[in-house]
Amino acid sequence: MVAPDISQICLLGCDFSSSPSKRKPIVVAFGAYQRGSVTLERLVFHPTLPSFLEFLKTPTLNPVPCVGGFDLPFGLPRAWVESMNWPQSWPECMDLYASHSREELRQFFKAFCDSRPAGAKFAHRATDVPAGSSPSMKWVNPPVAWMMHAGVPLLREAQWSFPGMQLGNSLRVALEAYPGLLAREIVGHRSYKSDDKAKQTTDRWLARKDILHALDMAQTKLGLRLKLTAAQHDTLLADGSGDCLDAVLCMVQAAWASMQHAQDKASGRKANYGLPDFDALEGWIVSA
Repeated sequence: MVAPDISQICLLGCDFSSSPSKRKPIVVAFGAYQRGSVTLERLVFHPTLPSFLEFLKTPTLNPVPCVGGFDLPFGLPRAWVESMNWPQSWPECMDLYASHSREELRQFFKAFCDSRPAGAKFAHRATDVPAGSSPSMKWVNPPVAWMMHAGVPLLREAQWSFPGMQLGNSLRVALEAYPGLLAREIVGHRSYKSDDKAKQTTDRWLARKDILHALDMAQTKLGLRLKLTAAQHDTLLADGSGDCLDAVLCMVQAAWASMQHAQDKASGRKANYGLPDFDALEGWIVSA
């Protein structure tokens, strides 16, 4: 099959932080697709949530279609929502979730976990199994529940569309991405990053190098080649936190989703960015 032309789409990948700072900002990778390759155009850093919100409202100077892969969960486990008797429509559920403080939510989550047997404390979304992702109600190590609490309201305020969940601006498409899914395909369970400088070891540097090499050779199931300048390659390799690389991995996932969407449209099939039929309350991780 001939690859569709999605060269006019602005591709984004976002490594998100619920408490960004100058030391650990939100990282956004901008890219473009051409003939089976994704070119990294630039990395942009947002040290505050207000800065990130302003970007979401106007991600590009021109009104071109943008498809972004965002590394944060978009939904809660259905089992937890039902246990709370919360609304089971995603917009209403997210409204209620955003209305609570983190401490209130932590108490809700803890009470749920305390009532469950050892080994099954957390409820999982259906997407967590194929993606190998952390449960979205997890508030520590990593605190993905707070990432959703901080990030989803900003995307909704900026009127991005969530395919299969909530319509917004048709030129702004937000997809839940997970860089670990793509990284694990290449390096297995080898660690490739750490926020602790003392743990930013040679082994993790080598794992990042292997990831970049595989992407350069299009040696993943996504079938896309990542094109970098020498300086960009060095930047991604040198970033021991892995934040820049994670943003780029999310960008590649967004590119794959855009290709699936275009191919399905061209073939007359239901086009939904490569997402399966999924529970709209929970959401789904692209390419899982």
